[in-house]
Amino acid sequence: MIAPDSEAPNVALERDPAGAAVVRIGGRWRLRRGMPATEPIERALEAAGARALRFDAAAVGPWDSSLVGFVVRLEEFCRARNIAVERGALPEGLARMVALAQAVPENRDARARSDAAPLLDRVGAATIAKFAAISNFTEFLGETAIALARMATGRARFRRSDLLEAIQACGANAFAIVTLISYLVGVILAFMGAIQLQQFGAAIYVADLVAIGMVREMGAMMTGIIMSGRTGAAFAAQLGTMKVTQELDALATMGVSPMEFLTAPRVVALVLMMPLLCLYADVVGILGGATVGVVMLRLSLQAYLRESIAAILPATLVGGLVKSAVYGALIALAGCYEGFKCGDSSSAVGDAATRAVVAAIVAIVVACGMFAVLFNILGI
Repeated sequence: MIAPDSEAPNVALERDPAGAAVVRIGGRWRLRRGMPATEPIERALEAAGARALRFDAAAVGPWDSSLVGFVVRLEEFCRARNIAVERGALPEGLARMVALAQAVPENRDARARSDAAPLLDRVGAATIAKFAAISNFTEFLGETAIALARMATGRARFRRSDLLEAIQACGANAFAIVTLISYLVGVILAFMGAIQLQQFGAAIYVADLVAIGMVREMGAMMTGIIMSGRTGAAFAAQLGTMKVTQELDALATMGVSPMEFLTAPRVVALVLMMPLLCLYADVVGILGGATVGVVMLRLSLQAYLRESIAAILPATLVGGLVKSAVYGALIALAGCYEGFKCGDSSSAVGDAATRAVVAAIVAIVVACGMFAVLFNILGI
C-alpha cells in the first residue's frame, strides 16, 4: 500500500522467517524533507551478524535521488562486510538508478597516488611536456612558413573572401576600440608630463613627450594588447570551434591544408592591418595629448602640433610600425596555435581563447624588450 503524500520518509529493519535482514522503506522520499540516516541500520546489521539483506519498498511513495543515495550507501556498507544484498523488491526505476550509480565506482586512491609521485618523476614529466610543447610549436611555425610561402607564390588554397573578411575584422572593425584607448593613453601621458614640466616653465615639451612615447612605444604596444584580447582570442575561438565540430578533419579529408586555408589568411590580415592601426593610434594619441595641452596648459593647437611633428624622427616612426607588424604576427600565431591545439569539448574553446590572449600579451612584452635593446644598439 503506497503511503499518503503527507507521510515522512521512514525505514525499519526486521528479520524474515528465513533469517535474512529486511529493510522496509516507506513514505515520501524527497530531498527537501530530509533523509533518514543509514547509521542506525548499519549498527543493527552489525549487532545481528546478518549475512544477507533484502529491501521491501512496497510502502514507498514518490521518491527522488535521496532514496537512491540511501540505498547506494547501505549497499556499500554491506559489500564492505560481505553481506549479500537482494534488490529485486525495489521499484524497477529505483533499481536501475542504483545500478547506474554503481556502474563506475569512484577511484578513491587516484588522487593519493598522484600526490605521492616522487618529486623527480614530477619534474621529469613536466620537462618532457615542455619540450613536447616546444616541438609542437616549432612544427606549427614551420607549417605556417610553408603556407605563407605558398600563398606568396599563388599556390596556396584559400578563399580570397576569407582574407578580405579577416582584413575587415582586424582593421576597420577595430577602429572604435583603438580610438578610445589611444586617445586615453595620449591624455594620460600628457597629464604625467604636464605635472612635472610646468614646474620648469617647459609645458611645450609635453608635445615631445606624448609624440615620442606614442610613436616609439605606446602606439604599437597598446594596439597589440587591444588586438590580443579582441582578435587573438577570436582566432583561437574560431579555430577551436572548428576543431570541436571536426571541420578541420573535414578539410584534411578533402585534401585542403588547414594551415593554408585558415592560418595564412589570418596571419597576413593581421600583419597588414597592425601598422595601419598603429599609425592611426599614434595620431589619435597625439590628439589626446593636444587636448590636455590646449585645455590645461593653454598652449595653441598650432604650436603643439608643430612641436609634435618636429619631435618625431623618421627612424622612430618606422621603428614603431615595424614593431606593430611583428606584434601582429605574434598575435595571429598565438591565436591560431591555441585554436589548433584546442581540446574536444566546448569548455576547451574558452580555455584556448584565454591561453591565446595570455601568450600573445607575454610575447608582445618580451618582443618590446628585445626591440628596446636592439634600437638602443642601433641608436634609434
